[in-house]
Amino acid sequence: MHDPSPQRASGFVQRMDFVLDTIALMLRVLTGIALVILTVIFGWLVYGRYVLNSTPTWVEQVALLLVMTIAFLGAAVGVHEHTHLSVSLFRKWVPEKVRLAMVLVSDVLLAGFGALMFWYGWQLTTFKWGSQIPLIHVPEGLRSLPLTLGGGLIMIFTLAHILRLFLGQDTRRDEIG
Repeated sequence: MHDPSPQRASGFVQRMDFVLDTIALMLRVLTGIALVILTVIFGWLVYGRYVLNSTPTWVEQVALLLVMTIAFLGAAVGVHEHTHLSVSLFRKWVPEKVRLAMVLVSDVLLAGFGALMFWYGWQLTTFKWGSQIPLIHVPEGLRSLPLTLGGGLIMIFTLAHILRLFLGQDTRRDEIG
């Protein structure tokens, strides 16, 4: 039997981190663009309603799609970058081994939650894909697609945290130790 050397594991983790960091960067750009578009279309809504006296009815439907994109894909980035909501007070009060166990349990629960989001989001997306969103005429499944993608990415990002934890290469020292 051949045990993987720390160098080999480290190289793998570095490549994995590069890929995941690239995905997170693309998601940050996408959610940033979605936020700008959301701001612009709400500006158009206000202008249309109060200046032109003609409310653009499509804005609400597009805004819902953009909010779903920002919320779920932004949450996945937060999990990757450790900026998601976390209560670390109790972990600071316990010994390191208990702290590591608490981090592992929370990571496993978060990965499971992401998997459930992915699974049920996928079912909802495929179920609703055949119908159209009124006024903008795109598949209704687009509403739940960010839920599906966000759940899958939360699961992947969290599994990467768990892998780093087991390889002793976890960089979340501010949360762990």
